[in-house]
Amino acid sequence: MAYDEEQAKRSRVVVETPNTRREVVHSEAVRGPERDGVSSTMVGVLVIVAIGLVTLLVLFLLTGRTNEYGNGDLATQPPAPVPQTTIIEQPAAQQPPVIIQQPAPVQPAPVIIQQPAPSGGEVQTDARIQSDIDRQIADDEIFSTLGITATVASGKVTLMGTVRSEKLKMEIERMVRAVKGVLQVDNQIQVVSG
Repeated sequence: MAYDEEQAKRSRVVVETPNTRREVVHSEAVRGPERDGVSSTMVGVLVIVAIGLVTLLVLFLLTGRTNEYGNGDLATQPPAPVPQTTIIEQPAAQQPPVIIQQPAPVQPAPVIIQQPAPSGGEVQTDARIQSDIDRQIADDEIFSTLGITATVASGKVTLMGTVRSEKLKMEIERMVRAVKGVLQVDNQIQVVSG
């Protein structure tokens, strides 16, 4: 490390003994670091000056914008012509209300097949099966809230509707299969997660 300043410090000490008196001179040189860089105070001043210059430049750019005539003084220019518009006011009561309808959930329509009129005993059997299934669905506290429909034709039951789990779908099918007279079950119930 280079030093450009040197300070000398001398001290004088007198030592007395019973026979003699002596004087001791002690000198010490202290060197300080050279001041080659910029002090922190100077850096702070430079930062403040730079911020001030940037602020002035931004203000100058904002206020120095020119108008369509090329002149920065907007007060001396004639105002721009205002386009003419025609406004027609109508009473609000004449406007029809806006109605937004949500589409119904898409479910396949049940396929109804008209079969030849069965013998009197078969109609009676399908009607009895239908009433038994409807009663069991209505009596069950869970199934009654699901909106499941069952259609019976010649002992074949078609189930329609939506449920939230595969387990419920299977439970409904098991219940319908247990009804006396059911020959076949077409389970078209859809499982909708939600």
